Amino acid sequence: MKKEARTAVYDDGLRLEAYRFAGIVQPFPGHFHEHYVIGLVEKGRRALFCRDREYVLEEGSIVLFNPGDSHACVQSDAGTFDYRGVNISKEAMLDWAEEVTGKRRLPGFGENVIADEAAACHLRQLHERIMKGMEASGKEEALLLLLSYLIQNYGQPFESRIPACRQELERACAYMREHFSERICLDQLCRYAGLGKSTLLRAFTKEKGVTPYRYLETIRINEAKKLLARGISPADAAARTGFFDQSHFTNYFNRFIGLAPGTYREIFQEKDGDAGRKEKVLLYADQRVACAGGAKAQAAEGRVIF
Repeated sequence: MKKEARTAVYDDGLRLEAYRFAGIVQPFPGHFHEHYVIGLVEKGRRALFCRDREYVLEEGSIVLFNPGDSHACVQSDAGTFDYRGVNISKEAMLDWAEEVTGKRRLPGFGENVIADEAAACHLRQLHERIMKGMEASGKEEALLLLLSYLIQNYGQPFESRIPACRQELERACAYMREHFSERICLDQLCRYAGLGKSTLLRAFTKEKGVTPYRYLETIRINEAKKLLARGISPADAAARTGFFDQSHFTNYFNRFIGLAPGTYREIFQEKDGDAGRKEKVLLYADQRVACAGGAKAQAAEGRVIF
């Protein structure tokens, strides 16, 4: 019986999320995050598409996603995928980067995939300390060592790696950020941006790496994460962020984040002693998984084991 395990932890002291996926085959469609992602591939082989480039992810690969980096990935071998990583908000990163560099400026990573054993060692040490709920000073030290190494070797000013956006596209993005909870059609975006449909679609996809509709979906998911972290129920989060119903919301959330909305909410509700650590572990047996790119669906009926 094939099993997969997904562990999610939120660390209050470090203000970051830590994830551990084992034995998964789930693809992730094109999307972006508002936070930084630093992750390590421990097993399996995947095709990653990020910022108009294609990468091969394999054991030892480290992924570095800046806020706004559009990306998608799918399993490219017959095995499963093991991954561990941390998500750091821009607000937290600003504070940590100031500790590291002495300047209150967000870093930007020019390379999205690297192979660096020293960086991998730093990440493993940090991740294990978070997962084991170790003392705050040890975790903070590990995080600072990791960020110091990455910023020194792969960092650049965050602003320097953001391509200039045309004014019309910025207006379209601003409209979606302001009205994400409403029904938005392409005609509305075109009128607000002052562009024709074909021009908007071509320019937007080239600039942002995703279509306007996928951009809107990602905004909604990111806003839903904030609500869930505050303890809002999945049903209310779905209603407040413009999804048709809770089922529609759950499907999208799991596709983008890899966890069900209720599970994500629980990592902010459950504490483990005095470590300020919140955790939820899921084991899936024979889970139904849909492969990307029109590939065949795999596995059969299954059940969730808590």
